[in-house]
Amino acid sequence: MTTPVTIIGAGLGGLTLARVLHVHGIPATVYEAEPAPDARRQGGLLDLHPHGGQAALKAAGLIEKFQKLILPGREAYRIMDQAGNLLLDLRDDGTGERPEAPRGELRQMLLDSLPAGTVRWGRKVTAVRALGDGRRHQVDFADSTTAVADLLIGADGAWSRVRPLLSKAAPEYFGVCSVETFLFDAETLHRASAEAVGAGWLFALAPGRGLLAHREGGGTLHTYAQLKKPQDWFTDFDTTDAAALTARVAREFDGWAPALTALITDSNTPPTLRPIFTLPAGHHWDRVPGVTLLGDAAHLRAPNGEGANLAMQDGAELGRALAAHPGDTETALAAHERAMFARAAAVEADDDGFYTTMIDDRAPHSLLSLMTGAELSGLGEVRC
Repeated sequence: MTTPVTIIGAGLGGLTLARVLHVHGIPATVYEAEPAPDARRQGGLLDLHPHGGQAALKAAGLIEKFQKLILPGREAYRIMDQAGNLLLDLRDDGTGERPEAPRGELRQMLLDSLPAGTVRWGRKVTAVRALGDGRRHQVDFADSTTAVADLLIGADGAWSRVRPLLSKAAPEYFGVCSVETFLFDAETLHRASAEAVGAGWLFALAPGRGLLAHREGGGTLHTYAQLKKPQDWFTDFDTTDAAALTARVAREFDGWAPALTALITDSNTPPTLRPIFTLPAGHHWDRVPGVTLLGDAAHLRAPNGEGANLAMQDGAELGRALAAHPGDTETALAAHERAMFARAAAVEADDDGFYTTMIDDRAPHSLLSLMTGAELSGLGEVRC
């Protein structure tokens, strides 16, 4: 099967690209390894920035639909120490420019905006290779089917199968792992934890570890236990053993306030380990005909609030470049890569080290200083 534009990966970046192409009358096919749209949870809340995800949705003609997904009040932030002392309480007054919306609902909105059959589910890529003069590529799938792409876009995330066509770079462990848990119906069943988390985000922090929790819709508390650990900390035991992983993580938070540790120990779902990997800073490649990357496949970084926004912006701008250069794919791809490399470099240059600052040797006061713009010492409560 040959398709004019072949996109690998039905994440936010790949779907935004497919939607913008559709708006401009350009057909595309998206291949996704997951068997169905609801095969797994699609993450928690996502804040879309005016010049990132929101701009991409405007290009996709979906900004009004997105506004209906926004959960009011979720831009609130709290910082606590391990004893549960409230150090910072930033309230959401409704004037913020980065509204929070459920990532899964955002993805479904994009899926619903595409013609039926655009996304082919259950197509896990096993190999990709150049054909003939190198401008076309064959994609092999685990189900023994193949696709031939006149234009191949890798939107397939950290462990991209398309990236090796362009770059020898591979993700490296960042030194931090995250363990994901959920509490459901928290207002009724987990009231102390719900009160601790508050209306939006909670950062409960100490040197080398922290709990990042946010309030989703329907009374759900979604938590990421952050641990600064070497890679062998999670490779020397069976991380699929839910009880063992829960106990191992809970030990790291021994002595913390019960309302905080309950975010781990009382989880209504098995814990999910998510080690953090990154690509080298400044990752780029020379132009290769007929293929390019976007999103984490191109510029994987530690979580900094920019990843999904960059991926969606990549997708939207690539779609517009292809529409602006009909019949001249290489000019469009060259323009896309120049702009994408510049965007990624700007984000790297502006990185304040938020992710590592959270759990550095001065936590929680290092993050407190970063967020308030002042050097604060000792315990105390700041309300804004």
